Amino acid sequence: MADELDRLFELLVHGLARGARVAIPFPAADVYERLVPYRSNRSRLNVATHQDYEMTVLRLLAGERGYLTLEPGNVREALEREVAETNPDPAFFRSFPDAQVMVNGRAADRVLSGDRAFAPPAMRTSDPEPDELADATGENPVPPDVPFAVLRAPAARSAEPDAAGTHCEYCGGVLPGNRDVRFCPHCGQPPAGELKCPACGNELDVGWAYCLSCGRATGFE
Repeated sequence: MADELDRLFELLVHGLARGARVAIPFPAADVYERLVPYRSNRSRLNVATHQDYEMTVLRLLAGERGYLTLEPGNVREALEREVAETNPDPAFFRSFPDAQVMVNGRAADRVLSGDRAFAPPAMRTSDPEPDELADATGENPVPPDVPFAVLRAPAARSAEPDAAGTHCEYCGGVLPGNRDVRFCPHCGQPPAGELKCPACGNELDVGWAYCLSCGRATGFE
């Protein structure tokens, strides 16, 4: 049965797939600021508190279940040590926003194919050693035996209009298909670009509950 870590990885993969970025390394901060922010995903993640959310992000970035690879190695090891602490700091990962994240291609393929068992299988004795696999941060970051349907599917979908619509990158709401969408009907944000205050238009940062210029509640979930 899927838990909060599985759900976080699933949402992350679908967010990357919408931009055809499954096989492209990205900054760790994108996970919690852009791709799966707490306020717009807490119900889908089924986490009770923000601290629970941060602990799940910490586990994911530390490489639990082999879902992600984090570079540089010393940052990954630091996160692994923090997870193993008796009283870990759930927000420890925020100290390394520029660390590079690479999604496990096999696990991502399972998410996109609807297989609920996302985690890659345990390495068999006949499998190559980890250092024999392709470099996760190189020009060809996906191991050769990963199905390339993961990479092709998002691009193929983007070539034709989606009658069901795409998703807002800020709140996750479904945008109307085959229509000129300038602002999200759910949160009022543009489909792409910087976050703007719905009252005065001032630029906002992800996670702000209030505008620093006019004091208006942003309304972001």
